[in-house]
Amino acid sequence: MKVLVTGGTGVVGRAAVDHLLRAGHTVRLLSRHARHDAQRWPEGVEACECDLGDPARLAGAADGCGAVLHVAGIVAENPPEATFERVNVKGTRSLVREAARAGVERFLYVSSLGADRGTSGYHRSKRAAEEVVRHEFSGRWLVLRPGNVYGPGDEVISLLLKMVRTLPAIPVIGGGSQPFQPIWADDLGKALAVAVDMEGGWNRDLELAGRETTSVDGLLDMMEQITGRSPLRVPVPEFLARAGTQVAERLGVSIPVTNDQLVMLDEENVIPPGHENALTDIFKIDPLPLFEGLVKLSDAVPEKALSDGAGALHRERFWADIRGSRLSPEEVLLLVRDEFHTLPDGRLMEVAPEPAPPTRLEEGATLTIGVPGRGHVQVRVEEVTPRAVTCATLEGHFFAGVVRFLAEEPGPGTVRFEVRAYVRAADLPHLLAMRTVGRALQAATWSSVVEEVVRRSGGQAPDGVQTRDEPLDDADAAEVERWAEKLVMQRERNEAPAAPGAAE
Repeated sequence: MKVLVTGGTGVVGRAAVDHLLRAGHTVRLLSRHARHDAQRWPEGVEACECDLGDPARLAGAADGCGAVLHVAGIVAENPPEATFERVNVKGTRSLVREAARAGVERFLYVSSLGADRGTSGYHRSKRAAEEVVRHEFSGRWLVLRPGNVYGPGDEVISLLLKMVRTLPAIPVIGGGSQPFQPIWADDLGKALAVAVDMEGGWNRDLELAGRETTSVDGLLDMMEQITGRSPLRVPVPEFLARAGTQVAERLGVSIPVTNDQLVMLDEENVIPPGHENALTDIFKIDPLPLFEGLVKLSDAVPEKALSDGAGALHRERFWADIRGSRLSPEEVLLLVRDEFHTLPDGRLMEVAPEPAPPTRLEEGATLTIGVPGRGHVQVRVEEVTPRAVTCATLEGHFFAGVVRFLAEEPGPGTVRFEVRAYVRAADLPHLLAMRTVGRALQAATWSSVVEEVVRRSGGQAPDGVQTRDEPLDDADAAEVERWAEKLVMQRERNEAPAAPGAAE
């Protein structure tokens, strides 16, 4: 079956597409940048570029599809384009009408746990969209209400994890005791793929969540255990937080939580007593335990794009030409891959400060690095070749960067080892820090790595460690950004499931 999926690049939609492909379906991915988004999957996914807020462009989107899985929606408004009414309500109505026109038999709408009783603007919009599906789609429909979904790139639990890793203190709103019932994104994606194929049990509302109920304080306890960090928790009375977010919203200031999301904190995002949990009772999925899910999440944060940073993109090089090395260039790179956690000066950088992260530079591995005074930084290995290893920083840290470890043979009897970093501050506040002490500390760190590689090679570097730091012009920076984006996309394609030859 071909399934039209909206929101296929978000934390829920991506997991759903993966499981639909594993189940033998093909997918038509509907998004504003679908041609780019669909490249994550090597096959089985076709692009349909469209904006749900523009009904005219939806014509033909559902042709040839047996089901529509509608995941797309917004949790915070950004007027005038991104409003709850335009995207969550009117967008759903337009999609329902397109599905009916195309003769689609099944329509699955992903709503939110608590939408039937919540008072936030988000929950009211999801409730209105549910009514559209129930009353305006004449075929088989399902309204699925998941609990707080967490996975790579989610907007709540991933944010908390980044804060634990990087901040000395964390604001905890309203005492941190409000209950909610999270669900691991991959469990939900699996359930959605199963729901598409159901023969019976349609035309009803289903609630889905993990087995465990927790709170912000409970999550922070587990995250501290996982990361080995214990930032100070600063209680913020809810009325002060709401006042602050209202002022920020009126001024157009970007903050990590909106007033509407604070309202949602009070709405107890849990399955009420006596209600069925469709994840376990209908779809027969054994949920991933919350602590295990948080451990997985700790290594699954998405990359920070170089283009998302602030200030000029710098190319920083640190290298040494080694004479008399007992190691070939390939063996030097193998040494770096195997022993990277032991190479830097521990006073400048500690590799693997958390209890049990990987330490070897393997493609796809996520390494955690402790930086004095700056918390933990994560990098993911994007590409490994015999003479190069390329890593990218993940979201939530003080800089966006790509770091390459290179070994080559510039002349007979000489091995050059180089650390090449493309670095840009994550935002304007961090730009100032990088311009003062940050760049000097980074230079000292990478120079110490080069010096240690020279020592372990058994050779000498007559010219010592050489360095060069140069800002790139706009054209060169754009070329590096495109190259880095392709590296990440290729790694994701290598890891993504492919459709196993299902008929369309």
